[in-house]
Amino acid sequence: MTFIIPNRYFSDGDRRIKMDQDITLSNLCPCNSQLPYSECCEPYLLGTKNAPTAQALMRSRYSAFVTHNADHLIKTWHPSCRTPSLRDELIATFPNTQWLGLHIISAQENPRDNEAFVEFSACFIEINADDKQYLHERSRFLKIDDCWFYIDGVQPKVGRNDPCPCGSGRKYKKCCEHNRK
Repeated sequence: MTFIIPNRYFSDGDRRIKMDQDITLSNLCPCNSQLPYSECCEPYLLGTKNAPTAQALMRSRYSAFVTHNADHLIKTWHPSCRTPSLRDELIATFPNTQWLGLHIISAQENPRDNEAFVEFSACFIEINADDKQYLHERSRFLKIDDCWFYIDGVQPKVGRNDPCPCGSGRKYKKCCEHNRK
């Protein structure tokens, strides 16, 4: 399976990655782990393995958005959050959003706890939009019977002088503040 990534840049820490080529999912995983897709998110999306950590589940959910895998997204949403219209809502967003990159900011996980938090920034562009945008969220995950589920998330307030959540290393006011809606 191949996904076309437009001629855009995404920052991952100190690296500026030019994403202007086809990404074959048999090669690199779209979650930006630098691992082969077959060794990273693919087993979770196929349902052959459960994500062992909240961060692994977060990465697999991002890959599910990239690959339009509504089944995985629904399966990994906490059962209390699943609505009858969830599948249709997800499918409606797929053709209008192109995901460009994922940057994990932090993960707070304790193997003995059944709750974990992953803060991330995901870069995307909406079809017919000129500028890339960022979704910055601190997601909460719950573990039930050794399976992690996404339950909710909050968008942290970023100060103008804070590091930009895109991972560029620049201050927010000099980087992505103008892309906030």
